[in-house]
Amino acid sequence: MTALTWAYEGYAAEEERLRESLCTLGNGVFATRGVLPECAADETHYPGTYAAGVYNRLTSKVAGRLVENEDMVNLPNWLPLRFRPPGGHWLTPDTTTVLEHHLVLHLSSGLLERHTRYDLGEGRELAVRQQRLVHMGDPHLAALRTRFSATGWSGDLDVEAALDGGVTNAGVARYRELDGSHLTHVHTGDTTPDTVWLRCRTRTSDIRVGMASRVTADVPLASRHTPARTVQGLRLHLVPGRTATVDKCVALHTSHDPAISDPLDAAIDRVGNAPGFDDLLRSHRTAWAQLWRRAELEVPGEAGGILRLHHFHVLQTLSPHTADLDVGVPARGLHGEAYRGHVFWDELFVLPYLNLHFPEVSRALLHYRHRRLTTACSAAHALGRRGALYPWQSGSDGREETQLLHLNPRSGRWLADHSHLQHHVDSAIAYNVWEYCEAAGDTEFLHTEGAEMLLQIARFWADSAVHDEQLGRHRIRGVVGPDEYHEAYPWATRPGVDDNAYTNVTAAWVLARTLELLDALPAPRRRELVELTGLDSGELERWQEVSRTLHVPFHAGVISQFEGYGRLAELDWDDYRARYDDIRRLDRILEAEGDTVNRYQVSKQADVLMLGHLFSPAELRSLFGRLGYRLDDETWRRTADYYLARTSHGSTLSGLVHGWVLARARRAEAWAFCQEALRGDIADVQGGTTGEGIHLGAMAGTLDLVQRGLTGLVTRGGALRLDPAPLPELSSYRFALHYQGHWGVRLRREREHLEIAVPPSDLPPIDVRLPDREVRVRPGETFRLVLPE
Repeated sequence: MTALTWAYEGYAAEEERLRESLCTLGNGVFATRGVLPECAADETHYPGTYAAGVYNRLTSKVAGRLVENEDMVNLPNWLPLRFRPPGGHWLTPDTTTVLEHHLVLHLSSGLLERHTRYDLGEGRELAVRQQRLVHMGDPHLAALRTRFSATGWSGDLDVEAALDGGVTNAGVARYRELDGSHLTHVHTGDTTPDTVWLRCRTRTSDIRVGMASRVTADVPLASRHTPARTVQGLRLHLVPGRTATVDKCVALHTSHDPAISDPLDAAIDRVGNAPGFDDLLRSHRTAWAQLWRRAELEVPGEAGGILRLHHFHVLQTLSPHTADLDVGVPARGLHGEAYRGHVFWDELFVLPYLNLHFPEVSRALLHYRHRRLTTACSAAHALGRRGALYPWQSGSDGREETQLLHLNPRSGRWLADHSHLQHHVDSAIAYNVWEYCEAAGDTEFLHTEGAEMLLQIARFWADSAVHDEQLGRHRIRGVVGPDEYHEAYPWATRPGVDDNAYTNVTAAWVLARTLELLDALPAPRRRELVELTGLDSGELERWQEVSRTLHVPFHAGVISQFEGYGRLAELDWDDYRARYDDIRRLDRILEAEGDTVNRYQVSKQADVLMLGHLFSPAELRSLFGRLGYRLDDETWRRTADYYLARTSHGSTLSGLVHGWVLARARRAEAWAFCQEALRGDIADVQGGTTGEGIHLGAMAGTLDLVQRGLTGLVTRGGALRLDPAPLPELSSYRFALHYQGHWGVRLRREREHLEIAVPPSDLPPIDVRLPDREVRVRPGETFRLVLPE
């Protein structure tokens, strides 16, 4: 395994779901899991193909209640290609002895290679070599080349290539009580001897799907069709020393695609005009090479290899093709069905990376939010509040998709789910708007769609704040913070907690930034916004007041996660570690014991400490100062220590945020958390969840840890601000940025040496601000400095 490849040796049935997720291939428009083409869906394997933004809504009966869920749809399976000696059984690694098995994912070119030797008995062997791609240049094409060779025998081999429309959403065990049959009106047929097709539509969203497959071989093909499956059969004659090749090229279109009339017609035309496998592979490699040049990020050693894999999966999920789509950031990528393909706050960890490499993709993802602003305003209105409340889980149309019930697999009980109270998603969207515009210099977006979102989010926070006469401050009640464990007080009858520190501080930040923006808007645009929203001076005065008086609770000299957190019971951590192998999901453990995590000072992941992820130390001090609190370094260190001792790290984001914060507060322990973030998916540290889909936020977050966390890079006021954090284990790196029109700004660090190079252009120079100096780097110049110990 190198920084350019990710490889698996030997066949291990128990690892297949994990490998299938990590060997997924995609291009931002659709992705296909890395399943062996001869294997069908069962407890070991799970084929899945998912197109960005293709959702369907169904109603299921769960625990005696009717529950509505919208899912990212598992589309017809284009991969099937199975083989057997005539009259024998179909060969798979689960039914036939495997002598050798190699799986290699080429990260530089988006190519999945597989080599397997099957033992056919009596000294006979069949070798199968395959190359697979989901084309990065043409986002509607995929291809599979299969080469067969015989050792110790000559004879025939039957091969069947298929398109399978009989698939369902069944990739997550805890969702299996939900209706997963999303496809209907499945029809199949053929157009030429080498080309077959399949069409269908989703049951309620009525998205039409067209798929066409062209098989190329040196022998005749015979097609047969059932309503849900079309098969192309052929018989190869194998002799030792000669290789027989079967190529399969597939085109996929949906009615969401622009510039087409009918998805099936478009798929048939596209596959008919597609070149052969060699030419497809050549253009695919070119597209990936161009992508990597824009996304350059190099780190030596094992960490660099893992970061390259993370980078690969981020680019497959959110490529430049994404800029043409109406989609958000799917929390589990296009790699599986966990979280039902929904959009959460994970974009908070993804867009900061994209802003500095693919700003056009960031802008498209923010357009997804803006198109759903009216729905968010309706959600706030339903609560009796003004402004916009975005959903904790979003899908096709921006309504709240958070489940009403969730299953605890430990107890087998369906429980009420109150995670829709994570209103802090509003602040995440506002933060992403601001960060994107600062990095890209996109004033047009900031003054139009960005301003509209910021204004309505600020309005929601101001209207949510209630003045407490006794405290003399404003409070935001009945929310759930990023921790997610605490959905209610143990003594309360209503869900939610009061004055979550992260929620209140970020709400104050949104109000302050929006006031700042309104002051800076050109007068004609400000007048338009006032007319559009009914904004008046009295409302702005309230925003000013709330932005300076929101309550931030403290206890024992630390920032309280929420009001009353310090009054909760302490958990006997040693006891639970002794009784359970893995206590990351303490909420499930305690509920299965008849207890509740709401009773304890226990956090699933970073909550208060998330503030240190979003804001630099200076920004955080300024924010608290605006609110009338003094936040010194010692208080922040005590706060970090306090929550580190009380966090179970039940989320892949937890290690990332703690590593980021500790890189500046407690460097000696930072690397352990960085390693946890790096290994989150490859080691499946959350216990089987990666097989259901990667954790895209954590993967992108590790890239941003190098890009912004270790460099202290902040884009503010038209300047690049740098304040590098000396983490010895990650003290060498280099990456390229796309900053305010400058393509390929290179930042390189080798131990104590830092270098910034701006490529030649006719653009203005870049202002770089360091803790002890300011420099202006002109296009074509390189700035070097030696960092202090």
